[in-house]
Amino acid sequence: MKATLTSKGQITIPAAIRRRLGLQPGQILEFDEEAPYLLAVPVFDEEAMRALVGCTRGRLGKTSDEWLNETRGRVDERDR
Repeated sequence: MKATLTSKGQITIPAAIRRRLGLQPGQILEFDEEAPYLLAVPVFDEEAMRALVGCTRGRLGKTSDEWLNETRGRVDERDR
């Protein structure tokens, strides 16, 4: 897949890639200047994420450890 850089330094991310990555209009991307290739990473709103931490406690019927054990297999406490 190809895209052309404009004279203003803008580029259009192809729709297939936007859909696959779940990119939305207005979303901020961060570029890694140290990477040997173009690497853009979606920036997440840390404040919004922290507001959600623990909001489902007791509402999903299982603890986080129970969900992890069910989806990933039993985790031995010594492995933590």
